[in-house]
Amino acid sequence: MTKPYPREYRDDVVRVARSRDEGVTLEQVAADFGIHVMTLSKWMRQADIDEGARPGLSTAEAAELRAARARIKLLDQENEVLRRAAAYLSQANLPKRLCPLVSELADDGVPVAVACRVLKIARQVYYRWLTEPVSEAELEQAYRADALFDAHREDPEFGYRYLYEEAAEAGQVMAARTAWRICRDNGWWSAFAKRRAKNGKRPGPPVHDDLVQRNFTATRPNELWLTDITEHRTSEGKLYLCAVKDAYSRRIVGYSIDSRMKSRLAVAALANAVARRRVEGADVAGCVIHSDRGSQFRSRRYIHALARQGLVGSMGRVGAAGDNAAMESFFALLQNNVLDRRSWATRDELRIAIVTWIERTYHRRRRQAGLGRLTPIEYETIMTTPVALTA
Repeated sequence: MTKPYPREYRDDVVRVARSRDEGVTLEQVAADFGIHVMTLSKWMRQADIDEGARPGLSTAEAAELRAARARIKLLDQENEVLRRAAAYLSQANLPKRLCPLVSELADDGVPVAVACRVLKIARQVYYRWLTEPVSEAELEQAYRADALFDAHREDPEFGYRYLYEEAAEAGQVMAARTAWRICRDNGWWSAFAKRRAKNGKRPGPPVHDDLVQRNFTATRPNELWLTDITEHRTSEGKLYLCAVKDAYSRRIVGYSIDSRMKSRLAVAALANAVARRRVEGADVAGCVIHSDRGSQFRSRRYIHALARQGLVGSMGRVGAAGDNAAMESFFALLQNNVLDRRSWATRDELRIAIVTWIERTYHRRRRQAGLGRLTPIEYETIMTTPVALTA
């Protein structure tokens, strides 16, 4: 099954096609973006439906229909879990354990995730029970918890450091960190003062090491990506662009544009890059993605997105523009060729100009000396097959 293009990318292509100059055909626009003209026509037709210009099932309505069907199926499964749980727990001659019930429901086609969520048990607990109903680690954990609880009940004003020493004297030796974890899980805390937050706006510590060390070269596609965020003013306010650049071909493999510079901007650009590469049949797992130490790239949402896609994070120093110089050079080109050429009245007008310059000019017309006087698209087309064969 062909993977879909990102929604933001499709919207940008439609905007460019609608605002094309007189005499420019849809075939030319489709060629600039590297897609088939029928695909572009389908996107434009769907956009007209979404805007109410023509009859049909809009994207939102189709999504709502799919979500409704999935919700109905999920509700049926949840009702079955509740019905079976009521009958199971009402039997006095059976032990009140829910893992066997989850196993029975799974045999009848109810997903384990649904059954565990309705019965409020963790899936890890169920799968661990399948292999070993009571493990040695759980038994040891129970003994340790009992020793800690006895010490806490005698002296509830003391913290875990004292409790684990008392447990050790009772014969349950453990690390202080283990005692802290058990006390945390059971809520056995002493009174403690809340730490005051630090003031100031100094950049936080890096969440990744600098794996690049200013060496912005790669031997194959999707080995090293670079990313950063730039901004520019319009009469409506600022517009922010987060771009992802492949160091191998210097191609902008993904980008996202928004009116606010939040963590979701960096996450959307990353998701677009991964989606476009997967449409081309490439595997991006293990790719190093290098950025500066901005808050967007240190956010939990961005770090979790890296983990979901199997990417490896890298981060430069504070105030060292040279640590991401290859990405800064692209933004300098964008500044000279688009952003500073004129004043921009609306964000949408600037957005179309940025997307058009990236996809039409930078990718397919601007030849670079570092690529042997080839464009990024030409370089990838010519060099990808030899590199793949060598690997």
